[in-house]
Amino acid sequence: MALPRIATTDVLRSLEDLYPDAHCALIHRNAFELLVATILSAQCTDKRVNEVTPRLFVRYATPGQLADAAIEDVEQLIRECGLFKMKAKNIVGTSKIIVERYAGEVPSTMEDLVDLPGVGRKTANVVLSNAYGIPAIAVDTHVQRVANRLGLVASDDVLETERQLMRRIPRELWSQAHHWLIDHGRQVCAARSPRCEMCALAVHCRYFKAQARAIRKKTVGGGV
Repeated sequence: MALPRIATTDVLRSLEDLYPDAHCALIHRNAFELLVATILSAQCTDKRVNEVTPRLFVRYATPGQLADAAIEDVEQLIRECGLFKMKAKNIVGTSKIIVERYAGEVPSTMEDLVDLPGVGRKTANVVLSNAYGIPAIAVDTHVQRVANRLGLVASDDVLETERQLMRRIPRELWSQAHHWLIDHGRQVCAARSPRCEMCALAVHCRYFKAQARAIRKKTVGGGV
């Protein structure tokens, strides 16, 4: 069961107060660099991606240059990001399409972005939101976890989570709310051992309440 509307407003206000400077952690100078960095971020930390992309973009600064790159060379430049063979193939393939179909410009619609190799809805939403200023919610593991724990959504499916968040959060807050949830997931609401004791949102949190009930039940059942 999701939170009532008034509680959703309170949660969003609290998140904004906690993370007023929340922003995209992937360092980039343009839409193309952000697209590539986001592809690299799959199953990899933003910190590691930010260490890898400078040497990649020094060597290949444009879609045209990456489109002509040898996949093996790209593999060597990005191997620290993990899944480097698949990512290198997707980055080169995406660059070729951007050059051939979009005159070297990263497309700015969901439909066109998800047609690119290695680009799903999450990556597309990151680009739309951060590069083009189009309101979007990118559901990564942090957003999925925190939104469900807080009761903003009730879904194990990332697409349904995105849809529920879009219905519950005002459109003008979509992009910022996505960053608030990510920051809360990184700083407080970890997948394992969340720091519930210091969480300003515990009063709203379904996870915290469920844990508290389990502890009470165990205590009563154990006769303590």
